[in-house]
Amino acid sequence: MQTKNIMIVGVGGQGTLLTSRILGAIAQFAGYDVKVSEVHGMAQRGGSVVTYVRYGEDVAEPLVEEGGADILIAFEKLEAMRYIHFLKKDGILVLNDQRIDPVTVITGANEYPKDIVNKLKERRNVVSIDAQSAALKLGNVRVFNVIIVGLVAKNMEFAKEDWLKAIEKTVPEKLIDMNKEAFLVGYSSI
Repeated sequence: MQTKNIMIVGVGGQGTLLTSRILGAIAQFAGYDVKVSEVHGMAQRGGSVVTYVRYGEDVAEPLVEEGGADILIAFEKLEAMRYIHFLKKDGILVLNDQRIDPVTVITGANEYPKDIVNKLKERRNVVSIDAQSAALKLGNVRVFNVIIVGLVAKNMEFAKEDWLKAIEKTVPEKLIDMNKEAFLVGYSSI
């Protein structure tokens, strides 16, 4: 199997790290060599967070090069725009249709770009979801990232039951049922 490259981008506090752990766990359960790398930046202050997950027969390094991601998971629209050049031409962008204004927009130094989703769809294969609203319906906005994992799972080769096992092994015990429910919402959304 050729190495698969996944890149997760978002803003600090959105759950990119948990998402990378779930993705790493599912690949590891399947017997693949897995490398996960986290780049925090100014995550504590709402800045960009980037996480890489690579899996295959023998993975030498954890970083994904520009144009090398098979899947780009973006928890925020502007972050998707910022990192779209990492996605392969035939890759898939799984996008949370959410806007979080960066400091430069809040202070008025810049404007938030308009029509990001359509601009991204012109460049790549995009699957988008309003995971924030779906998570609110479940009663816990913090599980929106696992809803997105469910959507990603439909674009990967692992069985639904294996994803649920990976969630069981990755999230805190008291949150397993809520996260499984969130996963199933994303998994059935296509």
